[in-house]
Amino acid sequence: MTHDHILLLAGTHEARQLARALSKTFPETRLTASFAGAVSDLPDLGVPTRVGGFGGVDGLRAYLAAEAVTIIVDATHPFAAQMSRNAAAAADLPLATLLRLDRPGWTAESGDTWQSFGTLKEAAAALPTGARVFLSVGRTDIGLFTHRTDLFGLARMIEPPSEPLPPHWQLILARPPQAVEEELSLMETHRITHLVTKNSGGTRAFAKIAAARRLSLPVFMISRPDLPEAETAGSVDEMIALVKGHLGPVAD
Repeated sequence: MTHDHILLLAGTHEARQLARALSKTFPETRLTASFAGAVSDLPDLGVPTRVGGFGGVDGLRAYLAAEAVTIIVDATHPFAAQMSRNAAAAADLPLATLLRLDRPGWTAESGDTWQSFGTLKEAAAALPTGARVFLSVGRTDIGLFTHRTDLFGLARMIEPPSEPLPPHWQLILARPPQAVEEELSLMETHRITHLVTKNSGGTRAFAKIAAARRLSLPVFMISRPDLPEAETAGSVDEMIALVKGHLGPVAD
């Protein structure tokens, strides 16, 4: 057993892969996966898991100290900015090292019609009257669009929103499919004219981007928030190598 305790801040598909890879690669190292608790169907990762917030920076610092955490692996969603900022602020404790899994963002290709926005509020204001919009923004942000009753909104999310949508909108409770054909069918069925999405990156939710590209739809892309500096890896394999370089000696 090493002296280390890895705290994996989870919540993404890559985090799930990483939990299994860390457990397999470093079986003698203590590992805890932490979920914010925003999603009800939490996966069984086969490692010790905690659910719920820490209580801000001070609460996270207290947890790190009490549980002797030496490595924090931030594998949260690229838009979970507050958690990433809290992790960076809390990682100033002695022996606490912050590593971040920063999956590459999506990039426009020749022929794409993308508009970049710094906030969802800006994107909501820029949508033209009468647009039929596929809103891939999540339950906590859909309320930024519901005042636009001059639009048709197709909203897909994993958990239902806290407030009702306009009656002529449609809500789909599901994870995004990985098949481009499914997204094409969805957009064509609802006669979608615009896609609004965060630049989450990765492969799990890319099908909607590929479908919008094939249909030549305008994409309103929300830019990623700025995050504090940290040692980063772009993939699970790169993160495993990064963790290996930070592991301490094996305990006697």
